[in-house]
Amino acid sequence: MRYDNGGALLVAVLEELGIDTVFGIVSVHNLPLVEAVDRALRFVPVRHEASAVNAADAYGRARGGLGCALTSTGTGAGNAAGSLIEALASGTSVLHVTGQVESAYLGSGRGFIHETKDQLGMLTAVSKHAVTVGSADEAGRLLREAACAALTAPRGPASVEWPIDLQYAAQTDAGHRLPEPETPALDPEHLAAAGAVLASARRPLVWAGGGADAARAELAALVEATGAGLLTSNSGRGAVPEDHPQVVGNFATTPAGRALLADADVLLTVGTHFRSNETADYGLALPAAHVQIDVDEAALGRVYPVTHALHADAADALAALLPYARAAEPDWTRRVTRVRADVRVALHDDIGPQAAICDALRDVLPRDAVVARDVTIPSSSWGNRLLEMYCPEANVFPRGGGIGQGLGMGIGAALAAPERPTVVIAGDGGLAVHLGELLTVAQERPRLTVLVFNDGGYGVLRNMQDRYGDRRSGVDLATPDFDLLARACGLPYLRIADAGHARPVLEEAVASDGPVLVEVDLAALGPMKNPFTPPVKIPTP
Repeated sequence: MRYDNGGALLVAVLEELGIDTVFGIVSVHNLPLVEAVDRALRFVPVRHEASAVNAADAYGRARGGLGCALTSTGTGAGNAAGSLIEALASGTSVLHVTGQVESAYLGSGRGFIHETKDQLGMLTAVSKHAVTVGSADEAGRLLREAACAALTAPRGPASVEWPIDLQYAAQTDAGHRLPEPETPALDPEHLAAAGAVLASARRPLVWAGGGADAARAELAALVEATGAGLLTSNSGRGAVPEDHPQVVGNFATTPAGRALLADADVLLTVGTHFRSNETADYGLALPAAHVQIDVDEAALGRVYPVTHALHADAADALAALLPYARAAEPDWTRRVTRVRADVRVALHDDIGPQAAICDALRDVLPRDAVVARDVTIPSSSWGNRLLEMYCPEANVFPRGGGIGQGLGMGIGAALAAPERPTVVIAGDGGLAVHLGELLTVAQERPRLTVLVFNDGGYGVLRNMQDRYGDRRSGVDLATPDFDLLARACGLPYLRIADAGHARPVLEEAVASDGPVLVEVDLAALGPMKNPFTPPVKIPTP
């Protein structure tokens, strides 16, 4: 098929992929693409290229598929790199299409406007897949191959750089179909050996990571058939709804979670990579009998020793293991249920007045509402653990740990599913990283509650310096008057300054059919019982 230019071709490919919204910044080096997308689909003009990728990332997460970001070449592509690192760390599917200088000058080093040295090398370093469009006859194939790479497990971002002269050129497209993603075949001998270990378990535990998100029914069936407790990484939350009595959740490093691991006789892990912050810098002890399932062969045994490694799709492996399932000792399953309750009660008590906000959020939000959490104290202390998640699509956060990405993610998630409310949990320090995206919120009017916890700076690092040092450095920051800021952006503003405000304020905000900025005044609300510090090692004299 023939298209007048690359923009028309891009729209056709995005429609094939089911993408109706694209995030980006217009430039002289992507103008044909932006104009075509804006005519046929929805183009969201964010204020920074990093936010374009964050929004596309969360759009894909909230829909369980692929998101698309458009950026310019050079500095624009460089601005996007940090957010591509997030998508790579998270294993999330993003199609990043960026401009490039005219093909005649590509790589010449003559200082052509927006040119950078070895842009493809940079994109290769921060993407799962990166490619340059070399002719108007291959753009369609390269776009589809990039989308396929992004969607094939282990997932990640795919970048396509497109010289501007080839964007303007008429395109010939053969209409290549996306190939079906390949999954590794389950080895029968390995399965039988792993099944025998599972059948012998009387005190089993399962640990689910992000790789379990596409195996929800199979995971729930195995957990229920065995009576096992289910621990999760942050990424695995919601694979089995967190109000299930056997879901302990993201509490493995708590004293009660460690005790369960110490007493378990078999651990089955599914699609988790044992990140440092979820294993106490790899100091968490696991049972000796460890069956690990992962579609990424390199992940098997990489962090912890594994007794039986199953290189397979999680849904296939769990379904094949189900016939081997035997019921656990009744006392074990009862203990799992007690631990599930106990760790939540302890954390609820520990966070003091913020518990009212956690409770109110869960009460007023529908079960499938997205909660996009930036890296901030409320997220790290209770948002990533105590605030229940019931499906993976609702569980959006920067898994790579970078601050400031929550607002862009909230925008993408809200526009992915406009019929349901979305909430952003951010700190004042993180929100300031991309404060300009409040203008994107004001312009696009998504159904989005931006919940900013204001403690006048970088609270996590302040707590670390107060605990381990004798002075503060770089953590106390100027904070805007959020009421005035909201008015300047044309956004409704609400404030929580007391635990009693949480329910009525959040009820009003979530019921709105548009955006609302809610400030949580932490000085007025009152402190947690114990200042939160992250699980990192600080050498002491």
